[in-house]
Amino acid sequence: QAQLVESGGGLVQAGQSLRLSCEDSGSAFRFNDIGWYRQAPGKQRELVALITRGGDTNYADSAKGRFTISRDNAKNTVYLQMNSLKPEDTAVYYCKYTWSTYWGQGTQVTVSA
Repeated sequence: QAQLVESGGGLVQAGQSLRLSCEDSGSAFRFNDIGWYRQAPGKQRELVALITRGGDTNYADSAKGRFTISRDNAKNTVYLQMNSLKPEDTAVYYCKYTWSTYWGQGTQVTVSA
């Protein structure tokens, strides 16, 4: 299975937090690197955070210190904890296996000023 299912988006005020979830039913989940991406209106899609099958993480400069990516292989789930949200974080957020060319519908995050 190449596509994952995102959830957890919503509308929050600046400075508050959200936790996004990314779930798959595949048996090989633990062997794949997974990234969180986002696309704001009129802007290019960008990588926000990545977690490898070994648990190593990497973040975009805009996310460092505020966002945390983690995974629970027993639950086939990757999380993106987003703290201190800013209006510029407003976007549709997607998760994807790094090797996949398929995108899901994503989950909308809206941060009000």
